[in-house]
This record gives sequence, structure tokens and C-alpha cells, in this order.
Amino acid sequence: MTSQTTATSRMSLHPPNSGDLITILNIDGGGIRGVIPGVILQYLESELQALDGEEARLADYFDVISGTSTGGLITVMLTAPDQNNRPLYAAKDIVPFYLENSPKIFPQVGGPFAGSIKLLKTLVGPKYDGKYLTNLVKNLLGTTKLSQTLTNVVIPTFDIKNMQPVIFSSFQVPRQPSLDVQLSDICIGTSAAPTYLPAYYFQNGDQEFNLIDGGIAANNPSLVAIGEVTRQVLKADPNFPAITPLDYGRYVLISIGTGTQKHTPKFDAKMAAKWGVLGWLTNQGSTPLIDAFTQASADLVVMHNNVVFEALNSVDNYLRIQDDALTGDLASVDVATKENLDGLVKVGEALLDNPVSRVNTDTGVVEPVPDGGTNREALKRFAKRLSDERRLRESNYSDGGRGTVGFDFRQCRSAMGSAASYRFAAAIVSAGGGNGGPDPRKLRSAASIWLASRNRGGRRQIRQEG
Repeated sequence: MTSQTTATSRMSLHPPNSGDLITILNIDGGGIRGVIPGVILQYLESELQALDGEEARLADYFDVISGTSTGGLITVMLTAPDQNNRPLYAAKDIVPFYLENSPKIFPQVGGPFAGSIKLLKTLVGPKYDGKYLTNLVKNLLGTTKLSQTLTNVVIPTFDIKNMQPVIFSSFQVPRQPSLDVQLSDICIGTSAAPTYLPAYYFQNGDQEFNLIDGGIAANNPSLVAIGEVTRQVLKADPNFPAITPLDYGRYVLISIGTGTQKHTPKFDAKMAAKWGVLGWLTNQGSTPLIDAFTQASADLVVMHNNVVFEALNSVDNYLRIQDDALTGDLASVDVATKENLDGLVKVGEALLDNPVSRVNTDTGVVEPVPDGGTNREALKRFAKRLSDERRLRESNYSDGGRGTVGFDFRQCRSAMGSAASYRFAAAIVSAGGGNGGPDPRKLRSAASIWLASRNRGGRRQIRQEG
């Protein structure tokens, strides 16, 4: 069981088994449009700081942070440790990072022949050589590895040689040590968007990786993150409470998009019917084929999350923030002019005051949630829940890993031996409910675990230890 605890034992946030919730933050891919979630995350972190002090960081509140492509880069910025074992970047540093470095990652070609030059470069290779991005992340992150992040991370990529996704997950490192690669390699790999940046090859020991942009697999990786947590629950990871995989009342998910151009579409079937390879690969300053793949996967995840959280009566635990009304260069992934980057900052600021919205699963149209307030108000509510959850865990864990009714998780695990008996005790501990006394629902859950285990000797073990 030691291998299962590795992923969460390094966190400044105590593991979910000492609280009520499993908290997940997700950031979509989108190139320079990472400025938009940068603005949103800065506001969320500022609210947490107002509650818990200036040193509060997002990594202190989320059990998992997932991100793809530019979202993967932000994920690493928020979770990689500095020399003091605190996050390398505060959320307020994300936007300045993008404003400074985006023009160097995506240098713009000017002049009357700019369009022809861009087209020619796209035909013979990637538009950008990726050298600045590679040097930047390697200098920033050094040899820091996936196992060293300050909370669990989930970052998808796609292996072009094996033709399958590669998920760099903190949870999988104990089971697959070959995935414990340098964070700089993950950032470069998940950002290697076809036609924009070169595919990325590296080795970790005997394991080879031939990676392209994670958006090919999951541009919105929130479902991948939930899947990773579910795997841990099913494996009876002692860091997680004894819950069923469908207990979405215990999950809190904040998912932040990088914007789309749905309200002002560029193309239609009549236009696309005339395209050949060139038309699908470059058209009106974008790459329709890649855009369609990434947007389709992201939208399916949003619809799935909406349906599941609603069906399981947990809609208040899910917040999706996205702007579907981008226009012109604001919708691009690489037009890194000062004017456009400043415009993306304004988009993020305006998005904070937009109404909380949700996809209508019948029409696919994003609609405001009645009485949902603004995104700013929703983030403030979520910040309070995150702060309360962190304080609850600290309170329940203040006695060296003991819950509110006096059990020591680690001693209980050692003494009882069986996973079923341990999960029974863990459920009893988490049922303590802090200062409010036992939670009847959790006590019922503990009782059901005990009943399931007694035929396997659990009852005898528990009585002996009782």
C-alpha cells in the first residue's frame, strides 16, 4: 500500500480521507488563450488569500489539478516546487508570464507578404520551431520530476508512434515509474500542437516518448482527472474516503476553458465541401481540422459532466467557466501581438462578471443558470467551500493522522490488515463530521462496509481491535 500513498503524502493539503470533499481544478488547452484562465485563477486565489492569508496558493486546496497543452503548462506553474517547497508561481504571475513570453514562443511575421510566408511555413513544417519554449521551461523547471509536484496533477499527451494517449498522472507514478519524467518534458510534449510546434521526443530510462499536443486526446481533461481519482477509490487507496465511484456529492470540480468562437462561426459545410488537405490544415488563420478535433472532445466532456452532476444531484459541486463568443484574433492560439494579448486579459475580466452558465444537453447551447449569479460570485462561494474543507482536514488531522473520534488511520491499517476492515474504520473516522457530530449518511456507509466485510472475517477482526 506504500506505493498508493506516495502521490498524496507530499501535499500541503491533507488527503481527502480527513475531510468531506475531493477537490479538482481543470484547465483546458488553447495556446495564448491561456491568458483567460490566468485571469480567472488569479481571482480565485485572491479570494482564498482573503480567507486564509497572503501565502495561500491554489495547490493548497485542490487534491488534483489537471490541464492540457497551455493548461498543462499552467498546471505545472501552479504545482512545481520552488526552493522553499512552495509553488513556483502564484496565480497572479500567470498572466504576466504569458504577456512576456507568448510573443517569443509565437513570433509574428509582419509586412505585406506575411500571409504567404505563414502559409509556406505551414506547408513545409511547423509554423514555429519551439526552441524558445523548450529553453524556457527547461530553465524554469530544471530536473524537477512529476513525483515532486505539490499536489497531484493529471496532464494528457498523445504518443504519435504508439497512436495512443499518454497520461502523466501523479497517481500512476508508483505503478509505472517510467512516467516519473521531468516536468519540462511534460510541458513541451503536451504543448506540441500539430502544425504549430514540433512533435517532441525524449527518453526516461528505457522508455521512449514521441509526443504531440494532449488536446488530440483530451483538450478538456477534467473527465480524465475524475477517472484517475475513481481508480484510486476503487483500489482502496487509504488517502481517499470509502465512497462509491458515483458519489459525486463528494467531488468538487472547477473547470476553466480558454474560449471558443461558436457564436461567430468561420466555416460551414458548403465551404468545407470544397477543401482538400490544404484547406483543412490552414484556412483564415486557423487549422480547421485540429480545431474540430480539440473542440469536439472538449464539448463532449462538458456535456458528460453536466449530465452526470445533474443526474446525481450534485450540480452545485460543478462550475464550468467558458466564453463561447470570441471573435477574430482573440480566438486564435498563436496571434501573440500585444493588442491581442491585452484583449484576452479583458475577455477574462469580463468573463468573471458573466452569468454562471451550463450547456443545455438537448440543444448543445450554453445557457445562463437561473439564479446562478455571476462567475465572480460563484468563485467566491467555491473559495469559501475550499477554505472550509482545508480547515476541516487540518482539524481532523491535527492529531498526527487521527480523525475526530480518535482513530489513527495508519495504526488502524496496520492492525486490521484487510482492506475491507480498514475502509470500515476509515469510514467511521470520516463520519465524525468535525464539531457537528457524526454524519448519519457516512455512518450508514460505514455500516454497509462492515456488513460486506464480516463474511470475510472483518467482523472478528474489528471486535478484536475494538
